[in-house]
Amino acid sequence: MELYPSIEKADIQEIKKFQEQKLRELLIYLQDRSPFYQRLFKDNSIHIHDIRTLEDLQKIPVTTKDDLQQYNHDFFCITPDKIVDYSTTSGTLGDPVTFGLSDQDLERLSYNEAVSFACAGIKKGDVVQMITTIDKRFMAGLAYFLGLRKMGASVVRMGPGIPELQWDSIFRYQPKYLITVPSFLLKMIDYAEKNGIDYKNSSVYGAVCIGESIKNQDFTDNILSKKIKEKWDIQLFSTYASTEMSTAFTECEFQAGGHHHPELIITEILDDSGNPIAEGESGELTITTLGVEAMPLLRFKTGDIVQAHYEPCRCGRNTMRLGPVIGRKQQMIKYKGTTLYPPAMHDILNDFSGIQCYQIVIHSSDIGLDEIIIKLSSEHADEEFVGAVKDHFRAKLRVSPKIELVDFDVLSKEVFHPNSRKPITLVDLR
Repeated sequence: MELYPSIEKADIQEIKKFQEQKLRELLIYLQDRSPFYQRLFKDNSIHIHDIRTLEDLQKIPVTTKDDLQQYNHDFFCITPDKIVDYSTTSGTLGDPVTFGLSDQDLERLSYNEAVSFACAGIKKGDVVQMITTIDKRFMAGLAYFLGLRKMGASVVRMGPGIPELQWDSIFRYQPKYLITVPSFLLKMIDYAEKNGIDYKNSSVYGAVCIGESIKNQDFTDNILSKKIKEKWDIQLFSTYASTEMSTAFTECEFQAGGHHHPELIITEILDDSGNPIAEGESGELTITTLGVEAMPLLRFKTGDIVQAHYEPCRCGRNTMRLGPVIGRKQQMIKYKGTTLYPPAMHDILNDFSGIQCYQIVIHSSDIGLDEIIIKLSSEHADEEFVGAVKDHFRAKLRVSPKIELVDFDVLSKEVFHPNSRKPITLVDLR
């Protein structure tokens, strides 16, 4: 299969024309098959043949996460007997939403991951260790497996956790790449150091990092990334994806943002009023899926605040690149007059070597203001350490939240919950 699709090297106008043709096909499909979009077109007097260009998308109302939760089954465009896999969103905010995938959707998913992993430099014959779940209705784990299989790589399906087993597998099967939540790499390094494992001379060349950011907005390594690389000199590739998109944005070897695959998705970046933002500004990523059979989405607001980069990449692709997620719209916090997003707080907490684990809890005060409590367990559980953390917050974010010291055995059970696919480092109770 072609792992460097020619459309990604095409010029911008050619990509736009290609996407407009795909958009027209999608609108006909939705008009024929989707109860939700049939109703949306009718209620808003939208004639799909009037939507000819990407700019015309502005005439169509956006679809929200609330719509997906409220009318989940109205988004299905195929009968239940055509569904071969059921997945759910990870439910970061609110109830999970069910996604059905047809055979064709699984094929599209495997293509998406194959071209994304190829972007990060994985090749046919490489051994890749998956440190992520493939069950619990998790779409990504299945997608990684299908994509690696499609591109001819060998997969070691380890699943998350248990550093001892991960190292056993690394020395047994010699993987070149790992797929993992990046903070888990610190646990693996810690285990290796305590148990005399020569991890610096392992077969691992790089890790495709999921679920947590490893870059600053200017593409330099963030604190988490630096902490990993100070100990273990491996390449870290960031990736951004979601169940709703069934599409990934993965970095190439030049590591300057996740590349857009125009054959799979149309992207818009919108301001608070729903208008396209000026180039160089940040806004909410809004997506239209292409080639999805069971549950296609039209102008779906992801809730993620991002910045796009349009200058051609040194790798030869002309496609747009997405910078790291700045924050989630619904997780914006107004604290003592300052606007904050959780990623900025994660960076500060990751900066402290003495913190064993932490959880940020946001709630509303009696008078409706946002309050932040940071629960943390540390080897140095004293007032001096708490003072140092607070000072660091003041220096970086101009405000300092309330800090509670919690015993590691208690807090780690909340953060690394067996039913969660990712560490629960944020709890929003508002």
